[in-house]
Amino acid sequence: MIANLKNILKIQDLRNKILFTLGIVALYRVGAAIRVPGVDPLAIEQLREGAQDGALGLFNLFSGGAFESFSIFALGIMPYITASIIMQVLGVVIPKLEELQQQGAVGQRKITQYTRYVTITLSLLQATVLVFLFGNGGGGAFYSAVQAPSVPLLPDGIWPRGYLIIPTLVVGTAVLMWMGELISQRGIGNGMSMIIFASVVAALPSGFYSILQLNKFFWFAAMVALTIGIIVAVVGVELGQRRIPVQFAKRVVGRRMMGGQNTYIPLKVNQSGVIPIIFASSLLLLPAILVSFLGNASEGSWRASIQSYVDQYILNSQNIVYISLFALLIIAFAYFYNSIAFDPVRQADQIRRQGGFIPGVRPGPQTESYLAKAVNRITLPGAVFIAIIAILPYILLWAADVSTFAFAGTSVLISVGVALELMRQIDSQLMLRNYEGFLK
Repeated sequence: MIANLKNILKIQDLRNKILFTLGIVALYRVGAAIRVPGVDPLAIEQLREGAQDGALGLFNLFSGGAFESFSIFALGIMPYITASIIMQVLGVVIPKLEELQQQGAVGQRKITQYTRYVTITLSLLQATVLVFLFGNGGGGAFYSAVQAPSVPLLPDGIWPRGYLIIPTLVVGTAVLMWMGELISQRGIGNGMSMIIFASVVAALPSGFYSILQLNKFFWFAAMVALTIGIIVAVVGVELGQRRIPVQFAKRVVGRRMMGGQNTYIPLKVNQSGVIPIIFASSLLLLPAILVSFLGNASEGSWRASIQSYVDQYILNSQNIVYISLFALLIIAFAYFYNSIAFDPVRQADQIRRQGGFIPGVRPGPQTESYLAKAVNRITLPGAVFIAIIAILPYILLWAADVSTFAFAGTSVLISVGVALELMRQIDSQLMLRNYEGFLK
């Protein structure tokens, strides 16, 4: 390991890429500490307490704690993640986007440009909603078993201060998107993934320390053990794949014999990654948004009953209704995403055009049904796995009666996935220069 680290430092190009990536991440962490102008510090403290659980917990997780301090990067990279998912889903519905996806690098650049436009639009909507909800001391429906801030974030009223805060939050998201693209171009790893990784990892130490502050040493040890176990399980599942063999028949092109090679189609056990968790969390956030439009309700009214039910069962992670809904939605969205990401019809047609076939399976409809059956079979264990990983920390924190730690299996899934991809890229750079890599 020490020798491999020395080899990284010996290669100037790789060393510069790593230093550039670390520099961008450091700038991001500095920006996450810069608060937007004109907000009340007392309301920020109350917001920090409320952003540890419920729907705001995931939002705060992907912003690296920037949301709880209402910094210039408060929206985090979530608008870009949402925009990417939207564009991927629309690629199946809109023929023009489907054509762009099949055009290689040229089409991908066009889709990236559209994703940027959607990101800015979403960040503008989210910034406006946040300012309206929390600017006057509202937003109680977004909290789970925590009292909403009684002090408005904007003590002098939403306007005209909102005209400054909304563009600041939108520009902050645009700067994060630009930083991510810089890392992809001049650094190491995927830029957006590295920013998410930095956001997730930055929040973990303070979360573990919050358990120690409650003098719950047994539950602290249990959480550390659970985290290590989840890391081991995630590494095993992330590297696991089902390989479907494909053979290509020999053919004569001019005077040369082409083809005749054997390859395989790799199907990962967890093809969807953390996207089903993001989908499920977003859907659980929808009732809170709808309830917020009911306005302030008097005690005993039907509005108060609906708000109480949403707060207690839909947004509160420490109850069996939330955990069950969360797990079922993750499994459902895993199937939904895999049906979009892997098209058996297109894959079978591509194999047929290239002169290939799966041994023992006829080309055409039989290959399509074979691939569809293989994907459905491998999706179930992967979906159940990420559902278990997502809810196990919630169950442990519920048993420990700890609500100050916004830890979830999402954190480990993201951290391990990005770390493995980063290791692969560094390993390929080392092997390219005849050095021994990290991965054996």
